[in-house]
Amino acid sequence: MRTRRAGGTGAGGEDDAPGGLTGPAGTPPAPRRPRLRRLRWFGGLRTRRVVAVVLVALVSGLTATAFAYRESRNAVLDRKQNAVLTDFRNRMEQAAADFDIPADGVALSRLADRIADGLGDGALVVTRYRSLTGASDPSADRTRITPALREAVRTRDRISFQRVDWRGSPYLVVGTPVTTDTARPSGLDVFAVVSLRAELEHTTGVLAAVRDAMVPVVLLAVVLALLAAGTVLRPVRELGRATRRHAAGDLSSRVRVRGRDELADLARDFNETANALEASVAELREQDARAKRFVADVSHELRTPLAAMTMVATVLDEDAGSLPPDSARAARTVTEETARLARLVEDLMEMSRFDSGAARLNVSDTDLAEAVRATLSLRGWTDRVRLEPGPAVTLPVDRRRLDVIVANLVGNALRHGAEPVTVALAADAGGATVEVADRGPGLPPDVLPHVFDRFYKADSARTRSEGSGLGTAIALENARLHGGTVVAADRPDGGALFTLRLPRRPAPEETR
Repeated sequence: MRTRRAGGTGAGGEDDAPGGLTGPAGTPPAPRRPRLRRLRWFGGLRTRRVVAVVLVALVSGLTATAFAYRESRNAVLDRKQNAVLTDFRNRMEQAAADFDIPADGVALSRLADRIADGLGDGALVVTRYRSLTGASDPSADRTRITPALREAVRTRDRISFQRVDWRGSPYLVVGTPVTTDTARPSGLDVFAVVSLRAELEHTTGVLAAVRDAMVPVVLLAVVLALLAAGTVLRPVRELGRATRRHAAGDLSSRVRVRGRDELADLARDFNETANALEASVAELREQDARAKRFVADVSHELRTPLAAMTMVATVLDEDAGSLPPDSARAARTVTEETARLARLVEDLMEMSRFDSGAARLNVSDTDLAEAVRATLSLRGWTDRVRLEPGPAVTLPVDRRRLDVIVANLVGNALRHGAEPVTVALAADAGGATVEVADRGPGLPPDVLPHVFDRFYKADSARTRSEGSGLGTAIALENARLHGGTVVAADRPDGGALFTLRLPRRPAPEETR
């Protein structure tokens, strides 16, 4: 008798064999991927860069390890598989040449022993002839020979094989039918089961070595990432420091330009922008200084002729009763306009003192309610303004400047609001507040942000107004000189509300 030489690949596939059976090509199961957790990014750019580099190193290492493991495992198993198939075929041809059909159980067992001797330690050979079977190890488990392989041997006239996982260990199971010299089926089937555990342990050892090498690789990646992050972030930090110095007012700050990469381009653009900004700010400051000097000079020069005009206007006003009606009306108009011009010049002089830093406080302990009452009485507003003095409070303030603040706020409410105007005083541990409220239409949303702007008038269509547009600005500057502030808002039930806040102690002069 002779065996038919193997003419193709194995019969079984993954769908055919239970227990983790692999296909004829010997492709192992895909390596188990580590469970990915959702990352939370902490820290700045350095941390994110290090994490990104480490992740790239890990993913690259794991991917390379998986490919290397798969290829080495397949190569080792394929080499073992080819050796087993060659040995099995040779042993079958030698043993089957002296085997007689029909056979009994003893002959089948002897045939199994002869074939198993050349397949290595632990190999199991099972022979089957019709209803009789023989085995090189009668006590061995024969379930490793799957029904799929039995069916393939029975229906195909060639060697078939499968890789089977049994109790956690891999095995190669080979089967073939035995034919007569005339190529007719003899009814004898031979199966061999060979362990692949040693080959699997060899490839697993390689995998363990690669896995152990991942720790120093990751550490090296962290070190390299830190060095690279330091190199990249150094110009970024310099740029950040220069930007903060610009925000603090130091427009001369620049950054060094290193190299020719994108960061160097960014540093170069920053320096060019800073140069343009410094030039523009210097020009604006010079223009602003010239404008302030002009206002101060003009105001100062107007005081002397204005004093003479005021004297003449006063004389004309006193003699207006003896003048013809038209002349008397003209004299009174000159007197009113001269007084208005005098107030405007005084306001301009006051603003120039604030701008130049020449304004100073003459502080004395003052009863706040008494000071407000004196302001209202001096201007004849006692009948038109209701005072709510609240609890008695004494503050160190400049009496003259407090009078200017209250007079401007109350006068603004009487001119642009509606009576009754209310002045309410309140105090707390931090200081005191003076609230001036009216019952007028309030402040339109487009007007509210500009209430304290110089020369701002809500009705821009008017070419002439009773005020100069400096009253609220002067009030705010005087409040700031005390370390306080003035806030404008609309009352919930209608009307405008100006709140003067004064601290218990005036701000130190060097901080104003």
